[in-house]
Amino acid sequence: MGLMVAERTQVEKLSVSERDKGRRSKSPRISNLDGAALPDVVHALARRRKHRRFIRISSVVGDIAAIILAFVIAATLRYANPFDLQARDTLAAIVPAYLLMAVSQHAFTMSVIARARISVMRACGALLLAISLVGIVTFFLQAVGGVSRGVVGMGVVFSTGLILMFRTWLALYAHRLLGDVTINEVVIQDGVQADVHAGSIVMDAARDGIGLRLDSPAMLDRLGHCLHDADRVIVMCSVERRSMWVSALKSSNVNAEIRTEELDEIGAVGLGRYNGGTTLTFASAPLALLDQIQKRALDLAIAITVLPILLPLMIVVAIVIKIDSRGPVFFRQPRVGLGNRVFNIYKFRSMRVTQSDMMGGQSTSRNDSRITRVGAFIRKTSIDEIPQILNVLMGDMSMVGPRPHPLECKAENRLFWDIDGRYWHRHAVKPGMTGLAQVRGFRGATEKESDLTNRLQADLEYVSGWSIWRDLGIIIATFRVLTHRNAF
Repeated sequence: MGLMVAERTQVEKLSVSERDKGRRSKSPRISNLDGAALPDVVHALARRRKHRRFIRISSVVGDIAAIILAFVIAATLRYANPFDLQARDTLAAIVPAYLLMAVSQHAFTMSVIARARISVMRACGALLLAISLVGIVTFFLQAVGGVSRGVVGMGVVFSTGLILMFRTWLALYAHRLLGDVTINEVVIQDGVQADVHAGSIVMDAARDGIGLRLDSPAMLDRLGHCLHDADRVIVMCSVERRSMWVSALKSSNVNAEIRTEELDEIGAVGLGRYNGGTTLTFASAPLALLDQIQKRALDLAIAITVLPILLPLMIVVAIVIKIDSRGPVFFRQPRVGLGNRVFNIYKFRSMRVTQSDMMGGQSTSRNDSRITRVGAFIRKTSIDEIPQILNVLMGDMSMVGPRPHPLECKAENRLFWDIDGRYWHRHAVKPGMTGLAQVRGFRGATEKESDLTNRLQADLEYVSGWSIWRDLGIIIATFRVLTHRNAF
C-alpha cells in the first residue's frame, strides 16, 4: 500500500502479508466518508496508543509493587512477619504519597519512562520526597501509628533497588515496542523524500490517498481518520503545497509542523508574534529565570563558604609572589564573558610584569620563559585561578561555565572565532572557574585548531544541557584535574 511504518528500531516498508490479511479480515473494515478502506497508518497508530497506555499503566503498577515488595521484605527481616501492622500502616501512608509525588514529577509520562536514567531519577526522587512527607506528617500530626526506623530504612533501600531495576527494564521494553520515538509521530511525505526517525510512521500522500483537495469533504474526512490517534504530524512538501497543508491541518486537532529546509541554516528555534505579524525565533536564553536563580544561589553559597577557608592560602601566595618578583600580586586581564561583554578577570600574577601578555595573543607554552618560579608552581596546581572567586562574587563569572578567553586568543595563528563561527554561542551563559571542557582534560595551550574545537564542542554541550546537578558533578570532577600535564 506504499505505507512505511517504523514501529520498532528501524523504518521499514510494510507489505500486506497473508497473515495480516487474515487478521484484518476478522475485524470490521475502517473506512472514511466515501467508504474506501483507510491505510494501515490507522491500525499502526491504534496499536501504538495501546502499547503506550500499557507501558504507562505498567509503570504505575510496577512502582507500587516494588514499594510493597520492598517493605514486605523489610518487615520479614525485621519482625519475621511480612504482614506486620506497623509495616502495613507505613505502606498505607507511603504509597499514596509516592503516587502524588511521582505525578508531580511527571514520572509516569512516556517521555520520562523511555529514558532509563531520567526515569529512575524521577521515580527514586519521588520516593524520597514521599518518605520525607510521611516523616513530617508522622512527627507533627502523629497521623501514622508506630513506625519502625529499621523497616523504613530497609524499605527505602530495597524500594530504590527494585525501582531502579524495574524502570531500567521498562525503558528498554518501551524502546523495543515503540522504537526511538515514543509518541505517535506521523510524517507525511507529499512529493518530498527525507530521512525520518526510527519509530516514526510514514505516509505517502499520493499512494495512501490523501492528496489534498480542500474542496472535498471526503478527502478531508479521510485525512482526519488517518490522523485521529496522532500526537505529532510533520509534513514534508514543496513550498507551493504548504498553504494547503496548513489549511487542512489547522482543524485536525493535532500538533502539526511543516519541514522547512531553508531555515536549517538560520537555526530557528521557534516562532513569535510582533505587531500582528509572525517572527522567527533563532536565539533564546538557555537558562530560564528560575534556572538563573538556582545557578546564582549555588555560586554564592560555594563562594561565601570557601572564601574564608582559602583566605589564609591567598595571603601566603600573595607574600611569596611579592618576594619572588617585582609587580602587583594580581593580574587583571580583559576577557569575553556573558553576552560577549568584556570584563576583567582576576588571577594571581604568574609572569614577569614586563612580559605579561594583556590581550592573550601569545599562548603560554611549556617551560615558557615569561613565567616566574612561583608562577610555574601556582599554574601547575591551579592556585593562580583562586582569585576568580572575586569575579564570582561580583557576578561576572560562575563557578561552572565555559572558561573565558582573552580577546586575541589564537590557534595555528587564527583567532578562535575565525576557526569556528559557533565560537560566540558559548557566551550565552556566564563563564566559569571550571567547566565541562576542563574536566574532560581540554586545557593548556591552544597549539592546534583541534585544541579549540574540542573545548568549543564541550562548551556548547554544556550550554545546551545545563542542570544544577551537572554543575555539582563538574565541581566534584574538577578536584581530579587540579593538577594536569597541560597546566603550565
